[in-house]
Amino acid sequence: MFFSVIIPTYNRLPILQKCLAALSQQELTSPHTYEVIVVDDGSTDDTVTWLHTQSLLDLQHYCQSHLGPAAARNLGLQMAQGDTIVFIDSDLVVTDSFLQSHAEALQRGQQQLRHHRLFTYGRVIQTCNFADPTSTPYKLSDYSAAYFATGNVAIARHWLEETGGFDPSFQQYGWEDLELGVRLQQLNLQLVKAPKAVGYHWHPPFRLDQLPQLIEQERQRGRMGAKFYLKHPTLHVKMMVQLTIWHRLLWRLLTINGQLNERSLTPLLQFLIHHHHPQTALGIARIFLNGYQVQSTHLAYTQLREIDTGVQG
Repeated sequence: MFFSVIIPTYNRLPILQKCLAALSQQELTSPHTYEVIVVDDGSTDDTVTWLHTQSLLDLQHYCQSHLGPAAARNLGLQMAQGDTIVFIDSDLVVTDSFLQSHAEALQRGQQQLRHHRLFTYGRVIQTCNFADPTSTPYKLSDYSAAYFATGNVAIARHWLEETGGFDPSFQQYGWEDLELGVRLQQLNLQLVKAPKAVGYHWHPPFRLDQLPQLIEQERQRGRMGAKFYLKHPTLHVKMMVQLTIWHRLLWRLLTINGQLNERSLTPLLQFLIHHHHPQTALGIARIFLNGYQVQSTHLAYTQLREIDTGVQG
């Protein structure tokens, strides 16, 4: 296999450096080979300058204006030479056996299933440890039931070309990979787990000053979720994006009709952070953060339907 590892990035230079350093240490056995493609999505830090000086591995890098990760991955795919594409995020640090594990899982899956309609999905472990991200153990909360998520996936190039790649209209945060997954499912591709292809997804410990950005992310996720459902109006997608009355009722129940929010919960969140429990604080914050997504999804869906109705009229 010839792997093309495609990495979109935006203002993540410190962790991108660790990401690429880990990729330069791959123990990939012959005849397998690989290249790495970084697509900068309009970073305003020193990412592009640093990439010009980088010589750790066979690296290509390209730049685009801030069009989002879907367009960035499509550009990477257009420039890739490999027959097998690996998508990871720029805040993922992989183990030395990462690509070899994907190769073995793909070959094993083809032998067991006796067909080639498959792709592999590796394990993603969440970590706040920037100094040594790969030391973090696997946790139950790291389990993912996603069908196709670009944090750690390997797939034959021709399947991506057959679907047309990512939908570049998903320019904001969320759902562009799961939307592509729906189209891959329509081709009857099977997911094969590759638990030894491990990536450590780094994110900084939760702080209160992150809340405005996290709230905006959830609002964007809601808007993209509405777009996702309008493109694939199935019950499965509707449940994924939480576009049901039951999700609205659940959010109101959990937040006591919105009374538990970033303002009322600030003292508790600050207490937990001060006593070195930032992830517990984030877990509590997820309750009202999810509410922003639910509200945004319903609002965006209503607006998009009105626009669509107006155009048809």
